[in-house]
Amino acid sequence: MRLDLRNSGISEIDINNVKKDVMVAYDKLFNKTGSGNEYTGWINYSYDNNKEEYDKIKAISEKIMNGSDAVIVIGTGGSYMGARATISAINGENYNDFPSNVPKIFFVGNNLSEKSLLKAIKIIENYNTSLIVISKSGTTIEPAVAFRLLKNEMYNKYKDKANDRIYAVTDKSKGALRQIAEINSMESFVVPDDIGGRYSVFTPVGLLPVACAGINIDEMMRGLNDAHKEFSSNNFEENICCQYAAVRYILGKTKDIEILTNYTPELIYISEWWKQLFGESEGKDGKGLYPASLTYTADLHSMGQLIQDGKKIFFETTLFVDKNGYNISIPNDDNNLDNLNYLSGKSVEWINKNAFEATVKAHVDGGVPNIIISIPEVNEYYIAKLYYFFMVSCAISAYMLDVNPFNQMGVEEYKNNMKNLLNN
Repeated sequence: MRLDLRNSGISEIDINNVKKDVMVAYDKLFNKTGSGNEYTGWINYSYDNNKEEYDKIKAISEKIMNGSDAVIVIGTGGSYMGARATISAINGENYNDFPSNVPKIFFVGNNLSEKSLLKAIKIIENYNTSLIVISKSGTTIEPAVAFRLLKNEMYNKYKDKANDRIYAVTDKSKGALRQIAEINSMESFVVPDDIGGRYSVFTPVGLLPVACAGINIDEMMRGLNDAHKEFSSNNFEENICCQYAAVRYILGKTKDIEILTNYTPELIYISEWWKQLFGESEGKDGKGLYPASLTYTADLHSMGQLIQDGKKIFFETTLFVDKNGYNISIPNDDNNLDNLNYLSGKSVEWINKNAFEATVKAHVDGGVPNIIISIPEVNEYYIAKLYYFFMVSCAISAYMLDVNPFNQMGVEEYKNNMKNLLNN
């Protein structure tokens, strides 16, 4: 991974002025002395000391893949975003549309759309299906409604065998979902007490659905272990998480919005995961950048004008993939009616890279600062490193704003209001 700050508009002097504040925030995170430190278990998380749990994920995912044509993952927020982002990145955004030797993966319980739930019911009717339900409490309204409906459909179809196809990821000892799993002898996995939802992608919350999609979780954990070493350095000049947090903090003094852009459509749900991570972690006490996202070059034809010439309330963080692993070249055409023969023999990847470079230059010239994050390719190893990079950067950024990165009291308020209305 590389971090390029040359187009950020931030000078070395500016960075030096906040370096001390960055390292104070770093110490709060890695020494676990900051607010919310009881939820920092993800910092050194691995399965080295919990091999039984990791082996169970692999064994159960193998069982699911061998006995199911479809897997429905029920969860909302951090209970599904990491898994969806990983599957879309590795298997492609339209992974369910093509024949495969792994099950189709569907995500529900993240909204209250009747149409979405009806589609899920049809999936159970038409496919050999397994359910994975992910909820710490089991009472969050969106996944709880979906689970009650789909569990009923599973019982209708599979009768007394249904519980063998339903898997719970929940609290180790309490909560409604834990009780349901134990009463019905459902296989279950534990959400660690010291890891919150948006930081849980490397726990069974993320790894079980990902493994069911045939993705190599060993490579993900290798990426995580290397990221631990690389991004936990207390040397500012060596730690790009600290550098990213510093520049975001400086830009946040004059900008309101950070736009995460990418040139690889498979990364759309990485952007969605990123938005929750930063939005819920920083957005407190009237503070925090608004996290938005765009996918180029598609969105250049809809939002490019605003980015170029609109009100300058934002900066861009561009996520770029160096190599896509394919080699599609433009053929020659004797008629050349589209005037593209000057590109004959050039790869689409090369054209995309030039589009990226041209866009960055145009936007920077137009007054939009750009931070560039590059990964060599999209695979399990680098996606894992990217997740850990963003999680560390986010926690440091939140501590620099003097907010707790690990709570979300604003979310609880709307949940309480909804429960009050539904009980009337």
